[in-house]
Amino acid sequence: MQASSIRKGMIISYQGIPHRVMEFQHRTPGNLRAFVQVRLRNLQSGASIDVRFSATESVERIVLDVQEMEYLYSDGTFHHFMNVETFEQIALGDEALGDAVDYLTPGLTIQIQFFDGQPIGVELPSTVDLTVVQTEPEIKGATASNSPKPARLETGLTIQVPPFIKEGDRVRVSTSEGTYVERA
Repeated sequence: MQASSIRKGMIISYQGIPHRVMEFQHRTPGNLRAFVQVRLRNLQSGASIDVRFSATESVERIVLDVQEMEYLYSDGTFHHFMNVETFEQIALGDEALGDAVDYLTPGLTIQIQFFDGQPIGVELPSTVDLTVVQTEPEIKGATASNSPKPARLETGLTIQVPPFIKEGDRVRVSTSEGTYVERA
């Protein structure tokens, strides 16, 4: 495909290594030739780089094998997942999961992306339901105050929640932004 067709989230081959497009801008400066400025994340090492392609330059788009996996447990070093169709199990480290670690609860089904048989990324559902394990108690009669308060969730993630949320409540959290959505 041509570089002008690159979009955020695509997986492309750059120097023979799969990279995810994190940001892209298509530019046409004055009477010069158009180009595409992209920020790529190496899916094997996690390093980010900025690259400029000519708008007509050819780039290879990579289609990843995606498998639905269920999160089982963590043993401190690795996080274990099971394929829901074949019951095969794999273990991924924190570096492969990135921020997804903050949303993993037993039984959660996620999409794991594979390249040449190796897991290289995960795709979480848009929201997950988590239990609040620690937060400040609600102040009685303080109805005028609608300022959010911090709450620590069962996975260790801390987010801002409305003042009426108390310990033991289940809350829905956006996985893309890491923010409170609603009570679950």
